[in-house]
This record gives sequence, C-alpha cells and structure tokens, in this order.
Amino acid sequence: MNENLIPLDKLPVGTSGKVRKLTAKGNARRRMLDLGMIYDTTIESLRKSPAGDPVAYQIRGAVIALRSEEASKVFIKSVEH
Repeated sequence: MNENLIPLDKLPVGTSGKVRKLTAKGNARRRMLDLGMIYDTTIESLRKSPAGDPVAYQIRGAVIALRSEEASKVFIKSVEH
C-alpha cells in the first residue's frame, strides 16, 4: 500500500491529515506519543504564528503548538474534507 505521506509541517493551514508514521526518537518520540500522535489520529492545522513557526494543531481535542523541527518528524496522509 503506497500512501502519499507528507510531513506535518507541510500541511496547509485549515486542512487535516491522519498520522501514518512517526520518525522522532527518544524523548521527542515519547512526548509526541503522549500528546496522542498515534497511527490514524486526525490532526488539523489551525494557524501559524506571525513568524511562521510554531504552528498550532488540533490533536484529539487539544490545541498544541509544534515547531517545524518537531512537526517534520510526523508523517501524515492528507484528508479531503
């Protein structure tokens, strides 16, 4: 099964995607898993900060701000609305 995966930091504001892969290691991986970034979780990109980094995402009902360095380690499949 070949899915077109994109890193979370490339998800346009106002769109959603489902988590497919997490490449973070160590404490960063544990933090992302604790935030609910497990397979098939829907993440919505809400807004960018004025400087463009970090970006606010809605994950399982919570709004979380992630820097692009962290978000680039989460790969998602874009969801059509």
